[in-house]
Amino acid sequence: MTHTVTNQPPPLDTGDAYQANRALRDAVDRYGAAWADDDLSRLGVVSASQEAAEWGRLAEANRPVLHSHDRYGHRVDRVEYHPAYHELMRTAVGHGLHAAPWADEQRGSHVARAAKFIVWTPVDYGHSCPISMTHAVVPALRHAPDLAAEWEPRLVSLSYDRTDGPVDAKAGVIAGMAMTEKQGGSDVRTNTTTAVPSSDGSYAITGHKWFCSAPMSDMFLTLAQAPEGLTCFLMPRWLPDGTRNPIRIMRLKDKLGDRSNASSEIEMEGVVGWRVGDEGAGVKTIIEMVNRTRLDCALGAAAQMRHGVVEAVHHSRHRSAFGKDLVEQPLMRRVLGDLALESEAATAAAMCLADALDREDHMLSRMLTPVVKYWLAKRTPGHAAEALEVLGGAGYVEESGVPRLFRQSPLNGIWEGSGNVICLDVLRVMRSSPEAVDAFFAEVEAAAGSNAAFDAAAGRARHDLAGVEEATARRFVERVAVLLQASLLLRHAPAGIGDAFVGARVTDPGVAYGAAATDAPTDVLLDRVLPT
Repeated sequence: MTHTVTNQPPPLDTGDAYQANRALRDAVDRYGAAWADDDLSRLGVVSASQEAAEWGRLAEANRPVLHSHDRYGHRVDRVEYHPAYHELMRTAVGHGLHAAPWADEQRGSHVARAAKFIVWTPVDYGHSCPISMTHAVVPALRHAPDLAAEWEPRLVSLSYDRTDGPVDAKAGVIAGMAMTEKQGGSDVRTNTTTAVPSSDGSYAITGHKWFCSAPMSDMFLTLAQAPEGLTCFLMPRWLPDGTRNPIRIMRLKDKLGDRSNASSEIEMEGVVGWRVGDEGAGVKTIIEMVNRTRLDCALGAAAQMRHGVVEAVHHSRHRSAFGKDLVEQPLMRRVLGDLALESEAATAAAMCLADALDREDHMLSRMLTPVVKYWLAKRTPGHAAEALEVLGGAGYVEESGVPRLFRQSPLNGIWEGSGNVICLDVLRVMRSSPEAVDAFFAEVEAAAGSNAAFDAAAGRARHDLAGVEEATARRFVERVAVLLQASLLLRHAPAGIGDAFVGARVTDPGVAYGAAATDAPTDVLLDRVLPT
């Protein structure tokens, strides 16, 4: 009798993680990708399954192991992953999350891929790193047509091949990046890794990289100082003659976030690489790769907020306190509604960015990318903490899975530019590209006339453009990011949601979730999170 379990929620089972996400479904339809609904639902069913949850648990519980040498003393530089990790990778690649849209030019292919990223990655955030990098390297690789012709067919393949060997024998490959060095992260122009040209057109690369994620990838893009300056290079793990490229994995990082994926520190002494783009044009070459990775930071943040609010809503519907279900307690309803509002706005902003990149709207995406990446990444840790608090002690234990979410939540604020770097990028756009600023505000002002408080705030932001300085950049980016989200919700969300967002984030914002003095259509919001 002492072990009778009461007042605990049943296991969470959405049945289909895509169909249950109404905000995402609306965005897919809005941006012309409804043709992918069936494929998204197939992935959604797998994502919601207990089998996939077990893959995620096992991959996280069994960290990658570095084998620097074999039993005979030969250097092998191999990382061993748990089989569950490979199942996660196989599923993601098989559904095209890694690079398939580059082979499919139809309208909405990148929007559909973005939706899949949101649906699938909460199963395990670690393996989304190589999936994202493989997606991002393709546009950079196209600066070297010969290399693109050789590598791209394998990069976009839906076949995942876990074997460690030359790519000639593989139907599909995975890509990684090795950019960050000890002496500088975002300031890549200070990189000290060198690249010396060889007579056959290749380069000999020597240096040390402080972060190289997914070191078992088949190829890596890296930056090194060539005779004419900082240059982008492709480094294969295996050379065309079937020998290993001497990329030495020195150690695996013990990270705050995911444990399923390996992040490493590598040394290179005479590693063979091939130039991607012109010498001295390294930053220019990788900029589209950066933009695509920043998109995935925004998508990952939206996925994490979705993950947190789903857990909180499910728990609250099945847990009672003081004579009522938690979801019926007035203060808890306010908190849940605010978490749902934030998740809805994050999904809208991330998918708006995916659509701009899909349509190759360069003016809009130029400012939209850093604004959305900055703001969603900044909002995620607090959102995850509040969702965990809803579950209380039950959410604080590893078995719930919510600590994994919380540990991962700061990552997107660091990856591909920390907050200050991103805000400086916004300033550069504002000073160098007035057309991009106009395109951004045109997107914001598309909701003009629908809410007086919104109109006034948008007008003030326009007026304040000229006065933004480096020291005030964060506040300005925050303001315009919130206005973008408000505009999207005023135009596209069910009645009342946009107005509630303006009240909670523009007119009278509270500091903590649930503190804003506004009434939201809570039942509508919660049903869009997790249908009853």
